[in-house]
Amino acid sequence: MMSRTLRLSDGLSVGLIEVGPKDRAGEPLVLIHGVGLNSRAWAPQIAGLAATHRVFAVDMPGHGGSSPLPAGARLPDFVTWAARAILALNAGAVNVAGHSMGALIATGLAADYPELIRRVAVLNAVHRRTPEARAAVLSRAMAMAEGRFDAEAPLDRWFTRGAEDAAPRAQVARWLKEVNPQGYAAAYRAFAEGDDVYADRWEAICCPALVLTADGDPNSTPEMTRLMAATAPCGRAVVIEGHRHMVNLTAPDRVTAALRDWLNTPIMVETEGLRA
Repeated sequence: MMSRTLRLSDGLSVGLIEVGPKDRAGEPLVLIHGVGLNSRAWAPQIAGLAATHRVFAVDMPGHGGSSPLPAGARLPDFVTWAARAILALNAGAVNVAGHSMGALIATGLAADYPELIRRVAVLNAVHRRTPEARAAVLSRAMAMAEGRFDAEAPLDRWFTRGAEDAAPRAQVARWLKEVNPQGYAAAYRAFAEGDDVYADRWEAICCPALVLTADGDPNSTPEMTRLMAATAPCGRAVVIEGHRHMVNLTAPDRVTAALRDWLNTPIMVETEGLRA
């Protein structure tokens, strides 16, 4: 996998991994990870899809090799950032898949920049949290902003403590130790407040949409997933049994297969023109 840095017009840097064919035969695929992680979190999917697609796995602002956004950035700011990064790739309209916070960004891209998006996939996305769940995630966001962070807490939400999850859990724990605390806190705040920002837009997202979660994810529930997919005109829900939030790492083959099926879904109307 080749890592490089993309420069935006205002000088912000975007760290990314780029692999796959560069000719027209390989449709571009942009992957956006969740809070606290980095582009390497998509390693199994990059390996599985690079033979047929030109894959760009980007680091979110304030993560990995990407510059942070200005203080106070919220979900629409992250969406605008992602649109600018896609344009800077100069690859035309793309397929975009996001996980967790990345899923909220991918949703925003499909809603606000449909001319940039061929297909959209959202993995382990949140959608209209309950008041109790929203209060809990906002409390965690406030603790992060104050410099208080328990690394074991997200790991316990994202993984089981079984032997089958031990290796990916240990890897994610290392990434959480590497992430810039300010970048993590800023993105988590946007994530905490973002579950309903684009919730009303799903019925207007007309491209093929994959909505995927695991049945053991307490935050991105199967009910949320089925509702988003049912609302989208070309939506499809996939619920993977026996896994939690980091399903792309704990069930990589099943997630990659679902993404491959989604990437093979015909597009009824080709995307025309790109926003400057």
